[in-house]
Amino acid sequence: MNQPDDQRDAPLAVFRGSRAACLEASLVLESKGLPYELAELEGNWALMVPSDAAMPASDELSRYAMERSVARPRPPDFTPFDNSSIGAGIYASVLVLAAYCTGIQAFGRDWLEAGSLDARAGGGGEWWRAVTALTLHLDQAHLLGNLLFGAGIGFLAGRAFGPGVAWASILAAGGVANYLDMLISPSWHRAVGASTAVFAALGLLSGFAWRQRLSSRERFRYRWAPLFAGVCLLALLGAGDEHVDVLGHALGFAAGIALGWIYARNAIPRMRAGSLQIAAGAAALVVIVLAWILALIRFSGPHHPV
Repeated sequence: MNQPDDQRDAPLAVFRGSRAACLEASLVLESKGLPYELAELEGNWALMVPSDAAMPASDELSRYAMERSVARPRPPDFTPFDNSSIGAGIYASVLVLAAYCTGIQAFGRDWLEAGSLDARAGGGGEWWRAVTALTLHLDQAHLLGNLLFGAGIGFLAGRAFGPGVAWASILAAGGVANYLDMLISPSWHRAVGASTAVFAALGLLSGFAWRQRLSSRERFRYRWAPLFAGVCLLALLGAGDEHVDVLGHALGFAAGIALGWIYARNAIPRMRAGSLQIAAGAAALVVIVLAWILALIRFSGPHHPV
């Protein structure tokens, strides 16, 4: 028995859901040039199409649903490390101890002169200054700022990589950045402060999160958000007057990003062995102690005031 023309031509609902879902589905039909109307039916929303377009519309919506159901690559599961406060505490202790030794001129040496970043000395092969300069500060305000910010960002890095690996990585990135700073800066350039290492820690976290999100199929702003956030913090906190070592901050941040990228690529945070954390943390302390031994032994007198 044939249906009347008015029933055969009545629009059919090919999709039901919320208004937002219907608007999303309507984009699929619109891209294929299929006619549709958005209608409210019984408190819900539906896409209505002419009866002769119902079959192709349903096919297109089914294909779209299948494409969306394909599993997207997800970043590996992240389990924060414990004991990250230990690394932050040791960091603070090293800075306070260096400040005390500088104040009393321990062993009869001018620690500020012996360990500060010096572009002329860097060119002469005094690599240890790239490390010792990270532990020195000009005054209490300088020290306090790097203590608070450094301990905070270092604590987060410790949660991500473990306290030993995190602080060894921060020291490595900060030391490399300082050494590059000595090599490319004018001969009169001198600097001290843990801020280069602090920005290396920021870069470490930014680079790691950036690389993790790049493998996802999310929107551009989501995938690049960690890098943008890090750059904004660098611009906000890493620049200042003529006494701020902007180049050192930028180099530290860049070195941290590179290291964080490598860690994300090679799944370093999955290495959760306690022995690795202890060995990495001990190695970082040994490097600092060795650098200061060389600095104090090789120091022969002041070059010029910082």
